[in-house]
Amino acid sequence: MTDGTTENGAVRADLVLTGGKVWCGKGLPLCEAVATFGGRVLATGTAEEIAPLIGPDTCVVELAGRLATPGLNDAHMHLLPYGTSMAEVDLRTSAAPTLEALLGAVREQAARTPQGGWVIGRGYDHFKLDVGRHPYREELDAAAPDHPVYIVRTCGHLAVANTKALELAGIDEETPAPQGGLIGRENGRLTGLLAETAREPVMAVLPDATVADLVDSIERGGRDCLSRGLTSVMEAAVGIRDGWTEMLAYQTAHRTGRLPVRVYAVLMGDKGRTVLPQARAAGMLSGAGDDRFRIGPVKIFTDGSAGGKTAAMTRPYKGGEERGLLCLRDDELLAMVREGHREGFRFAIHAIGDAAIEQVLDAYEAALAEAPDPDRRHRIEHCGWLRPDQMERMARMHVLPAPQPAFLYYFGDLYLDVLEAERVHESHPMRTWIDAGLDPSASTDCPVVEIDPFANIYAMVTRKTDRGTEIGPDHRLTPEEALHAYTYASAYAAHEEGIKGRLVRGQLADIAVFDTDILACAPDDILSTRCDLTVLGGEIVYEREGASA
Repeated sequence: MTDGTTENGAVRADLVLTGGKVWCGKGLPLCEAVATFGGRVLATGTAEEIAPLIGPDTCVVELAGRLATPGLNDAHMHLLPYGTSMAEVDLRTSAAPTLEALLGAVREQAARTPQGGWVIGRGYDHFKLDVGRHPYREELDAAAPDHPVYIVRTCGHLAVANTKALELAGIDEETPAPQGGLIGRENGRLTGLLAETAREPVMAVLPDATVADLVDSIERGGRDCLSRGLTSVMEAAVGIRDGWTEMLAYQTAHRTGRLPVRVYAVLMGDKGRTVLPQARAAGMLSGAGDDRFRIGPVKIFTDGSAGGKTAAMTRPYKGGEERGLLCLRDDELLAMVREGHREGFRFAIHAIGDAAIEQVLDAYEAALAEAPDPDRRHRIEHCGWLRPDQMERMARMHVLPAPQPAFLYYFGDLYLDVLEAERVHESHPMRTWIDAGLDPSASTDCPVVEIDPFANIYAMVTRKTDRGTEIGPDHRLTPEEALHAYTYASAYAAHEEGIKGRLVRGQLADIAVFDTDILACAPDDILSTRCDLTVLGGEIVYEREGASA
């Protein structure tokens, strides 16, 4: 036991979890109990060793054999948009598996919305719809003739707008596609499909959210995270939709006690969507803040998604010459990264295809050569489809990958439709990253896919899709390695490994308790795992109704 008492033996724990299996972190001994004091881990050990730390005011939780781990940390998700999407039209496959169901959901929302008000939906996957295509604008027109409609594909990189929405955005048959974007047309007529930067004119005319609206979204999404055992997240793009108002909302949520989880906040610094001028004026550099809300890196988009065939590849997608879209010229990205790097910012740049990854590595290499910083830990978000030579460059510069293994679970079969099998099998190469010393984190990119950490852990352990297809089994991880990716590695990617990610004395007392022993159960049982209890800073913040105590 790590002794948590003072010399006179007066210290008693605030909270003790005992009688279970306590996983303190990769390579650390398994324990039976953990004690907390003042919001931090006080001690771990056997139940007998921890018992003297229990006083008359100590809250004692009987684990009854259950597994306790450090609180999970989703290293790349969109907390505010997730909370917002929970109040929008749910178009995920589980809710709208057919085109008619999708249109019905739009129709129902339009009936509840005043004439002229926006109908916004999120989560459809055209590959999984019964028609195997995106909805057409005319179909959305028929479902909601008196409303502008804007529905976003699950990846967040493609959307469909109806005629009223396109008119409000100033997009017509003569509008050229912008750099890094695509405006869908068939037979010279708009289909309503918009990809990447072509979505920005519609996003610019969407209703402005208030700070109060956004705080509601933050709180709504954060409380759902707690129910999954997630105590920390990286908000992957503050300012992506409502600009600086989103930062004001986060500050308000933090100040008023309505920020349920710990947040590492990424600053949008894209060419067309940026909050960097306001951040600079406020003196916000990467690393500023406190244990609940900390300023993270700068986000830039360089390409799209593999499922939408907009991730920028050096080799074409199957069945054609499409190679995806680069959102920026090389010189544009280089100038942006150089400037921010000199100022002390970290970067977390979205790059999925190998052509985009190459562009990002070139920019990082130039910035680091000009101003060396071996511990800056710039990141590549998603980083799904890279080459061996790029892996070597990442290792040399210690550029961290921030992948979403859950993409293989939810989108793996789609990837096999659009790319050759060998390219898919070598994608999201968790094992190779670990061997290269790059400590890959784990995340979902929610609401791109479900926030559910157990599908993500299952994908890391089995490399199987939701249909059971095995993809790249050489990259399977052990359950302990998967939990490490979701805890310590995610903290490391945020420069916070000194304060969280393991259950050791002095670290933040963030703990998750699960009803299934993920470390020892059959892989399929991981998918049905539930979080029974969540502790944040030594306080119980979630208890599942009906969970055994």
